[in-house]
Amino acid sequence: MHPLVDLKVPKDTVAVHWFEQSSFAIKDSAGIIVQIDPYFPRERPADRFIHPTPPLDEAELPTDYVLLTHAHGDHTCPESIQRIWETSSETRFIGPEESVRQILAETDVAEANVSEISAGHSVTIGKNLIVHAVYAKPPAGDIDANIAPPDVTHLGYVITMDGVTLYFSGDPINTFAERDKLIAAVAAYEPDIGFLTNHPTEGEFPFYDGCVKMASRIGLKYVVPAHRACFVTRDYDAVEWAAQFPTDGPKPLIIPRNSHMLFSHW
Repeated sequence: MHPLVDLKVPKDTVAVHWFEQSSFAIKDSAGIIVQIDPYFPRERPADRFIHPTPPLDEAELPTDYVLLTHAHGDHTCPESIQRIWETSSETRFIGPEESVRQILAETDVAEANVSEISAGHSVTIGKNLIVHAVYAKPPAGDIDANIAPPDVTHLGYVITMDGVTLYFSGDPINTFAERDKLIAAVAAYEPDIGFLTNHPTEGEFPFYDGCVKMASRIGLKYVVPAHRACFVTRDYDAVEWAAQFPTDGPKPLIIPRNSHMLFSHW
């Protein structure tokens, strides 16, 4: 079984396992396991993937809930969702409308186990775990920055569990830090730590300086880089990223690929 299964998580603490890309699993002291954007394809050609083998065999990690941020292949992966479902028919899947439609059309997951969530809405799962959906990319795009509307709904999630509040950004718009409404929607929940997608040059997501500003404006205490260590052409240097943060700002943390850290409320 996966190490997270037998891991004993202390009270008021959350275990966060980062696999690669934007795939995470979190576990609280009650033993609830939630996966975010599981993406573990087994066909991994060398010209596309950095690592020849996926970081998880889905059968080794029974999962209570799966949260999906948007219906792009590396965030809503029917192949992985199907194998998670085959491991446990109790798993519940939550995501935006396009992800829900894709799950129902391309997997065997029972309709009763799939729920749609929209930005501005919250859901309680387990006993004390609350998921708040926020926009990662506004539906209208950013006209002033010449950024077109996204092709699908893009969400992020603020998750409160065991006294810790975590923010998973999904794939945020490049100008996220400049959009007051996007910032305010996240900052309202006072997250302790954020797992932020960014890239130094690509432009779809915040650049390094935009990521720093995003983390600072939200009020994060700690920040972890996401959306890396998977694709050959979309990777970036996490140490270089961390060096952009001022000493008096959010503290950057780097989780090694396919490993976990324990977080408490700071």
